[in-house]
Amino acid sequence: MKARTYGRHFRESFKSIGRNGWMTFASVSAVTVTLLLVGVFVVLMLNMNKVATDIEKDVEVRVLLDIGTTKEQSQEINDKIEKLNGVESIEYSSKEDELKNLVKDMGDDFRLFEQDNPLSDVYVVKATNPVETGKIAKEISTYDHVDEALYGEAKVEKLFNVLEMSRNVGLVLIIGLLFTAMFLISNTIKITIVARRREIEIMKLVGATNWFVRWPFILEGLWLGILGSIIPIALVTTGYYYAYEFIKPKLQGHFIQVLDFTPFIYQVNGLILLMGCLIGAWGSFMSVRKFLRV
Repeated sequence: MKARTYGRHFRESFKSIGRNGWMTFASVSAVTVTLLLVGVFVVLMLNMNKVATDIEKDVEVRVLLDIGTTKEQSQEINDKIEKLNGVESIEYSSKEDELKNLVKDMGDDFRLFEQDNPLSDVYVVKATNPVETGKIAKEISTYDHVDEALYGEAKVEKLFNVLEMSRNVGLVLIIGLLFTAMFLISNTIKITIVARRREIEIMKLVGATNWFVRWPFILEGLWLGILGSIIPIALVTTGYYYAYEFIKPKLQGHFIQVLDFTPFIYQVNGLILLMGCLIGAWGSFMSVRKFLRV
C-alpha cells in the first residue's frame, strides 16, 4: 500500500469522527464507561492478589524439638530440613529466644519461667511454594527428636482455598467485563457504520477492495478507543493516588502491603490504553465486516 493511500485512510478516519459528532460522543462514552469499570476492577484485583501473596508468604512451619535435644541432634535435623525439596528458608530459635518473644507478646508475668524454661527449641521453616507447606510439615514431623511441626493446618488449608477461589472469580469477572466492553463498543460503532452503509456500498461497486474500505473504520475505532481511555486513565490514576496515600501509612510495619503507586499505575494506564485501542479497532473491524458483502 502506498504512503498516499495511508494518508488518505488517516484523513478519512479523522473526518469521520468530526462528521459524526453525536455518534462519536456515544462511542467514546461507551468506551469510557467500560474501560473505567475494567480499570477499577483490575486495580482492585491486582492489589487483592498482592495481599493474598503476602499472606501466603507469611505461612510458616514451626518445628518444635523434643525437650533435651542435644546440639548435635538439632544440627542433624537442620541438615535434613535444608535438603528437603521446596524449602526456601530455615531459621533457628532457641527456647530462650522463644521465652523472650512470649514475654514481649504476653507480658512480664511470663518472666516467672526464666528459671525453669518449659519451651522447646524451634526451627521456623518457610516453603518456596506456600501451597507445599503442609507436605513439608508432614515430612518434618516424622524426623527423630521432632515433637511437632505446626502450621495451623485447618486454617491454612482453608485460607489457600479461599485465596485460590478469589483469584479465579476475579479472573472470570475481568474476562467478562472485557467481553461486555467489546460487545457494547462493537454495537455502538455498528450504529455509526449502519448510517454510512451507502458509502461502503458505493466504494465496493466502484472497485474498492475490502481492506481499502476497512482501514478508515479500523483507524476510527482506534481513535475512539484512545479518546475513551483518557478519562479512565485520569480517574484511575487520581483515585489510586489518594487511596495509596491513605492506606500506605496505616499498613506501615505490617507484612501486608498494597502495590506501590509507581510503576504500578503506569502499568495499569498502559493496559487501559491498550485495551481501548484493541477494543475500538476490533469493534470496528467486526462491525464493518457484514457490510462488505455487496
